[in-house]
Amino acid sequence: MKDNSYNAVMSRKNEIMKNAIGIDYSTFENDGISFEYERMMRETGYTLEEMQKIQGETGVGNTPIFELRNMTALARKYSEPGKGARIFIKDEGGNPSGSFKARRAANAVYHAKKLGYKGVIAATSGNYGAAVASQAAMQGLKCIIVQETYDSKGMGQPEIVEKARKCEAYGAEVMQLSVGPELFYEFLLLLEETGYFNASLYTPFGIAGVETLGYELSMQMREKYGKDPDVVVCTNAGGGNLTGTARGLIKAGATDTQVVAASVDLSGLHMASDNQFNRKSFTTGHTGFGIPFSTYPDRSDVPRSAARPMRYMDRYVTVTQGEVFYMTEALAQIEGLERGPAGNTALAAAFSIAREMDQDQMIIVQETEYTGAGKHIQPQLSFARDNGIEIFFGNPTDQVPGKNIILPKTPDLIKAIDLDMTKTRKSVVKNAINANQATRASELDIQFLIAETKTDREFVTETLKELGIEF
Repeated sequence: MKDNSYNAVMSRKNEIMKNAIGIDYSTFENDGISFEYERMMRETGYTLEEMQKIQGETGVGNTPIFELRNMTALARKYSEPGKGARIFIKDEGGNPSGSFKARRAANAVYHAKKLGYKGVIAATSGNYGAAVASQAAMQGLKCIIVQETYDSKGMGQPEIVEKARKCEAYGAEVMQLSVGPELFYEFLLLLEETGYFNASLYTPFGIAGVETLGYELSMQMREKYGKDPDVVVCTNAGGGNLTGTARGLIKAGATDTQVVAASVDLSGLHMASDNQFNRKSFTTGHTGFGIPFSTYPDRSDVPRSAARPMRYMDRYVTVTQGEVFYMTEALAQIEGLERGPAGNTALAAAFSIAREMDQDQMIIVQETEYTGAGKHIQPQLSFARDNGIEIFFGNPTDQVPGKNIILPKTPDLIKAIDLDMTKTRKSVVKNAINANQATRASELDIQFLIAETKTDREFVTETLKELGIEF
């Protein structure tokens, strides 16, 4: 009998992960803090053409781009003369499971079947679970979704409960757990007991699946409007959305397009705190995931995450919960498009950024998602009220996450707030050093950190000096 205590299972996690993914991550490791990221992507992922073929066989991809003319007009109303870029969205809600996550899941489930696994498991409270369940149903594989759903009082957020229903509709078994370390433990135990494939969000083939989105977006904009968009805004949580989209843009040759990350500001709330878990109205696309995963991507459920957003990010902005709810309602009422909250995080940011840009420029929100009973605004706001959150109209900059949700009194109060990219990039270096307990950085490490931070040698060496690291 195996020892299935918490400590014993955690001590076996590397072995469990290797068996559940089929990748020996150690082959890509260098001495020190670096590893061969591009070789990992190349040798364990798929080519763009292969990904397009795999996704096409299950109806994933080739989603339309819509120009939001009324939204653009509204932005221009509150802009300086000559300002107010054209706003577009790529409607990923048209994928089989209703979100861009179908692109990641299509590749992961295809890969699982190719390797001979009988089923797949994913640990997620979001749209990815529905995507994996949908693709598993198409490929004839068993599927288990592990969700972090409840606090200790048994209260579950309406959006998470909604997604559980969707997973079950596709025939998946859903295990719902309470907030805390229980999730990863149960996830590892299930992988070991079932022998199923770990359909992680952070594998090379999962991230590579999103490359088709960025590539497709560029090709569609060129075909319809004669050029690439000036700015692409990506809702950022674990980083795979931005990473895959940016890599696809690069493969399309859209190297002048600025890539912006957007997250809901939930600063001050701890995502693993039982009493704070339900004091937020967003389950993804917020700073509780976005900041930690950007500055230390290898905190994921694989030894080396393929989602490394700081390699591709030009700018990182935050918006408030009230601003996203407002834009969700606006999208439905002035554009006739009812979509869920995650993509509308990027839309709120895009509405603000468009007002900084010239009218002949184009900004695109690279994904939308489906909406449903638990994802609508009213269930979210009702749940917030039930948890003692104040809701009122005013200036969103006055919000205190966990205490209130402030809906903007007028659209001009929607303002994306820039994060300090220098500070964020320094955190990437610091976390890489701390994770490896390094006291010295080799030339290979320096080159790795230059790529990880999208900076130059001077920035990395100056940061290493500040940290007291020899090189």
